[in-house]
Amino acid sequence: MSCFTFLKVMMVLFNLAIVIGGGVLLGIGIWVSVDSSSFLNMFGPLSSSVLQFVNVGYLLIAIGAVLFLLGFLGCCGAQKESKCLLMTFFSIVLIIFIVEVAAAVVALVYTSLAETILQGTVTQLLKNEYGKNTDITTVWNATMKDLKCCGLSNYTDFNNSYYMSQKHEYPSYCCEKDPCNEVEAEKSRVPGCFPQLLSEIRKNAGVVGGVAAAICALEIAAMAVAMYIYCRLDEK
Repeated sequence: MSCFTFLKVMMVLFNLAIVIGGGVLLGIGIWVSVDSSSFLNMFGPLSSSVLQFVNVGYLLIAIGAVLFLLGFLGCCGAQKESKCLLMTFFSIVLIIFIVEVAAAVVALVYTSLAETILQGTVTQLLKNEYGKNTDITTVWNATMKDLKCCGLSNYTDFNNSYYMSQKHEYPSYCCEKDPCNEVEAEKSRVPGCFPQLLSEIRKNAGVVGGVAAAICALEIAAMAVAMYIYCRLDEK
Protein backbone atom coordinates (compact mmCIF):
# COMPACT_ATOMS: atom_id res chain seq x y z
CA MET A 1 0.00 0.00 0.00
CA SER A 2 1.43 3.36 -1.05
CA CYS A 3 1.67 6.34 1.29
CA PHE A 4 -1.05 8.13 -0.69
CA THR A 5 -3.47 5.21 -0.40
CA PHE A 6 -2.74 4.78 3.31
CA LEU A 7 -3.37 8.45 4.06
CA LYS A 8 -6.50 8.39 1.93
CA VAL A 9 -7.88 5.44 3.91
CA MET A 10 -6.96 7.08 7.22
CA MET A 11 -8.62 10.29 6.07
CA VAL A 12 -11.82 8.41 5.30
CA LEU A 13 -11.80 6.57 8.64
CA PHE A 14 -10.96 9.71 10.60
CA ASN A 15 -13.81 11.63 9.04
CA LEU A 16 -16.21 8.75 9.55
CA ALA A 17 -15.38 9.08 13.24
CA ILE A 18 -16.13 12.81 13.02
CA VAL A 19 -19.47 12.06 11.36
CA ILE A 20 -20.34 9.65 14.17
CA GLY A 21 -19.20 12.17 16.79
CA GLY A 22 -21.31 14.86 15.17
CA GLY A 23 -24.30 12.56 15.22
CA VAL A 24 -23.76 11.84 18.91
CA LEU A 25 -23.59 15.57 19.71
CA LEU A 26 -26.75 16.13 17.70
CA GLY A 27 -28.46 13.48 19.79
CA ILE A 28 -27.20 14.97 23.05
CA GLY A 29 -28.27 18.43 21.92
CA ILE A 30 -31.78 17.21 21.20
CA TRP A 31 -31.84 15.43 24.58
CA VAL A 32 -30.79 18.59 26.44
CA SER A 33 -33.34 20.67 24.54
CA VAL A 34 -36.15 18.25 25.34
CA ASP A 35 -35.11 17.27 28.89
CA SER A 36 -32.96 20.01 30.43
CA SER A 37 -33.62 18.75 33.97
CA SER A 38 -31.48 15.67 33.33
CA PHE A 39 -28.66 17.93 32.16
CA LEU A 40 -28.92 20.00 35.34
CA ASN A 41 -28.89 16.92 37.55
CA MET A 42 -25.89 15.44 35.76
CA PHE A 43 -23.63 18.49 35.57
CA GLY A 44 -24.60 20.42 38.69
CA PRO A 45 -25.09 24.09 39.51
CA LEU A 46 -22.72 25.55 36.94
CA SER A 47 -24.84 23.98 34.22
CA SER A 48 -27.83 25.98 35.40
CA SER A 49 -25.99 29.23 34.76
CA VAL A 50 -24.80 27.93 31.42
CA LEU A 51 -28.36 27.07 30.46
CA GLN A 52 -29.39 30.60 31.38
CA PHE A 53 -26.51 32.23 29.51
CA VAL A 54 -26.44 29.92 26.47
CA ASN A 55 -28.99 27.47 25.17
CA VAL A 56 -26.79 24.41 25.49
CA GLY A 57 -29.14 22.17 23.54
CA TYR A 58 -29.10 24.35 20.45
CA LEU A 59 -25.36 24.93 20.85
CA LEU A 60 -24.69 21.19 20.83
CA ILE A 61 -27.01 20.73 17.87
CA ALA A 62 -25.10 23.43 15.97
CA ILE A 63 -21.70 21.92 16.84
CA GLY A 64 -22.94 18.44 15.96
CA ALA A 65 -24.25 19.65 12.62
CA VAL A 66 -20.94 21.37 11.81
CA LEU A 67 -18.96 18.25 12.73
CA PHE A 68 -21.30 16.05 10.71
CA LEU A 69 -20.90 18.31 7.67
CA LEU A 70 -17.14 18.55 8.19
CA GLY A 71 -16.76 14.79 8.44
CA PHE A 72 -18.92 14.30 5.37
CA LEU A 73 -16.81 16.74 3.35
CA GLY A 74 -13.54 15.13 4.43
CA CYS A 75 -14.78 11.60 3.90
CA CYS A 76 -16.27 12.24 0.47
CA GLY A 77 -13.38 14.46 -0.56
CA ALA A 78 -10.84 11.74 0.18
CA GLN A 79 -12.91 8.86 -1.18
CA LYS A 80 -13.89 10.60 -4.42
CA GLU A 81 -10.57 12.46 -4.64
CA SER A 82 -12.43 15.74 -5.07
CA LYS A 83 -10.17 18.78 -4.88
CA CYS A 84 -13.13 21.06 -4.24
CA LEU A 85 -14.35 19.06 -1.24
CA LEU A 86 -10.84 18.68 0.14
CA MET A 87 -10.16 22.41 -0.07
CA THR A 88 -13.52 23.16 1.55
CA PHE A 89 -12.67 20.72 4.33
CA PHE A 90 -9.23 22.29 4.79
CA SER A 91 -10.67 25.81 4.92
CA ILE A 92 -13.33 24.96 7.50
CA VAL A 93 -10.86 23.14 9.76
CA LEU A 94 -8.44 26.07 9.48
CA ILE A 95 -11.16 28.54 10.49
CA ILE A 96 -12.15 26.36 13.45
CA PHE A 97 -8.50 26.06 14.50
CA ILE A 98 -7.99 29.83 14.40
CA VAL A 99 -11.16 30.42 16.42
CA GLU A 100 -10.07 27.86 19.04
CA VAL A 101 -6.64 29.44 19.42
CA ALA A 102 -8.19 32.90 19.71
CA ALA A 103 -10.68 31.65 22.32
CA ALA A 104 -7.88 30.02 24.33
CA VAL A 105 -5.86 33.24 24.32
CA VAL A 106 -8.87 35.28 25.42
CA ALA A 107 -9.68 32.76 28.17
CA LEU A 108 -6.13 32.91 29.51
CA VAL A 109 -5.86 36.69 29.37
CA TYR A 110 -9.31 37.46 30.76
CA THR A 111 -9.67 34.65 33.32
CA SER A 112 -10.58 37.00 36.16
CA LEU A 113 -13.16 38.76 33.98
CA ALA A 114 -14.73 35.41 33.08
CA GLU A 115 -14.92 34.51 36.78
CA THR A 116 -16.58 37.84 37.56
CA ILE A 117 -19.15 37.36 34.79
CA LEU A 118 -19.84 33.81 35.95
CA GLN A 119 -20.24 34.94 39.54
CA GLY A 120 -22.65 37.70 38.58
CA THR A 121 -24.67 35.39 36.36
CA VAL A 122 -25.04 32.63 38.94
CA THR A 123 -25.86 35.11 41.72
CA GLN A 124 -28.73 36.51 39.67
CA LEU A 125 -29.85 32.98 38.94
CA LEU A 126 -30.01 32.24 42.67
CA LYS A 127 -31.96 35.40 43.37
CA ASN A 128 -34.50 34.82 40.61
CA GLU A 129 -34.85 31.05 40.33
CA TYR A 130 -33.91 29.40 43.64
CA GLY A 131 -37.13 28.26 45.27
CA LYS A 132 -39.08 28.82 42.05
CA ASN A 133 -37.41 26.47 39.56
CA THR A 134 -37.52 22.93 40.94
CA ASP A 135 -34.53 21.63 38.97
CA ILE A 136 -32.24 24.50 39.90
CA THR A 137 -33.38 24.40 43.53
CA THR A 138 -32.71 20.66 43.76
CA VAL A 139 -29.24 20.99 42.24
CA TRP A 140 -28.28 23.86 44.52
CA ASN A 141 -29.63 22.13 47.60
CA ALA A 142 -27.49 19.09 46.80
CA THR A 143 -24.46 21.30 46.15
CA MET A 144 -24.81 23.30 49.35
CA LYS A 145 -25.37 20.11 51.34
CA ASP A 146 -22.40 18.23 49.86
CA LEU A 147 -19.94 21.14 49.92
CA LYS A 148 -21.28 22.55 53.20
CA CYS A 149 -21.59 25.99 51.67
CA CYS A 150 -24.21 28.67 51.21
CA GLY A 151 -25.00 30.52 48.01
CA LEU A 152 -22.21 31.48 45.68
CA SER A 153 -20.43 34.07 47.84
CA ASN A 154 -22.34 33.68 51.12
CA TYR A 155 -25.83 34.01 52.56
CA THR A 156 -26.19 37.56 51.21
CA ASP A 157 -26.73 36.10 47.74
CA PHE A 158 -30.27 35.36 48.89
CA ASN A 159 -31.02 38.92 49.95
CA ASN A 160 -33.95 40.35 47.97
CA SER A 161 -34.40 36.96 46.32
CA TYR A 162 -37.54 35.09 45.34
CA TYR A 163 -36.82 32.53 48.06
CA MET A 164 -36.58 35.19 50.77
CA SER A 165 -39.78 36.85 49.58
CA GLN A 166 -41.61 33.55 49.99
CA LYS A 167 -39.94 31.97 53.03
CA HIS A 168 -38.72 35.08 54.87
CA GLU A 169 -35.58 33.23 55.89
CA TYR A 170 -32.38 31.90 54.36
CA PRO A 171 -31.94 28.28 53.21
CA SER A 172 -31.14 26.02 56.16
CA TYR A 173 -27.69 25.31 54.68
CA CYS A 174 -26.70 28.90 55.49
CA CYS A 175 -27.06 28.43 59.23
CA GLU A 176 -25.89 26.00 61.87
CA LYS A 177 -29.33 25.97 63.49
CA ASP A 178 -32.87 27.09 62.75
CA PRO A 179 -34.49 29.50 62.26
CA CYS A 180 -32.06 30.65 59.61
CA ASN A 181 -32.45 34.41 59.89
CA GLU A 182 -29.88 37.09 59.18
CA VAL A 183 -28.49 37.07 62.72
CA GLU A 184 -27.98 33.30 62.71
CA ALA A 185 -26.55 33.33 59.16
CA GLU A 186 -24.06 36.02 60.12
CA LYS A 187 -23.11 34.12 63.26
CA SER A 188 -22.72 30.79 61.41
CA ARG A 189 -20.51 32.29 58.67
CA VAL A 190 -21.04 29.38 56.29
CA PRO A 191 -18.69 29.95 53.31
CA GLY A 192 -19.94 30.43 49.77
CA CYS A 193 -19.76 27.69 47.16
CA PHE A 194 -17.86 29.67 44.53
CA PRO A 195 -14.31 29.06 45.85
CA GLN A 196 -14.94 25.32 46.02
CA LEU A 197 -16.57 25.19 42.60
CA LEU A 198 -13.70 27.23 41.19
CA SER A 199 -11.25 24.83 42.80
CA GLU A 200 -12.97 21.91 41.07
CA ILE A 201 -12.77 23.70 37.72
CA ARG A 202 -9.08 24.46 38.19
CA LYS A 203 -8.43 20.91 39.32
CA ASN A 204 -9.76 19.65 35.98
CA ALA A 205 -8.14 22.41 33.93
CA GLY A 206 -5.22 20.15 33.06
CA VAL A 207 -7.53 17.51 31.63
CA VAL A 208 -9.45 20.10 29.63
CA GLY A 209 -6.21 21.62 28.37
CA GLY A 210 -4.90 18.21 27.37
CA VAL A 211 -8.06 17.39 25.46
CA ALA A 212 -7.96 20.79 23.74
CA ALA A 213 -4.31 20.27 22.77
CA ALA A 214 -5.13 16.82 21.38
CA ILE A 215 -8.01 18.25 19.34
CA CYS A 216 -5.74 20.96 17.93
CA ALA A 217 -3.13 18.35 17.04
CA LEU A 218 -5.76 16.29 15.23
CA GLU A 219 -6.94 19.36 13.36
CA ILE A 220 -3.40 20.16 12.23
CA ALA A 221 -2.92 16.54 11.14
CA ALA A 222 -6.24 16.58 9.27
CA MET A 223 -5.29 19.78 7.45
CA ALA A 224 -1.86 18.39 6.57
CA VAL A 225 -3.31 15.14 5.19
CA ALA A 226 -6.04 16.97 3.28
CA MET A 227 -3.49 19.28 1.69
CA TYR A 228 -1.17 16.36 0.89
CA ILE A 229 -3.95 14.48 -0.89
CA TYR A 230 -5.01 17.69 -2.64
CA CYS A 231 -1.48 18.30 -3.93
CA ARG A 232 -0.98 14.68 -4.98
CA LEU A 233 -4.14 14.83 -7.09
CA ASP A 234 -2.35 17.33 -9.34
CA GLU A 235 0.22 14.68 -10.12
CA LYS A 236 -2.39 12.18 -11.30
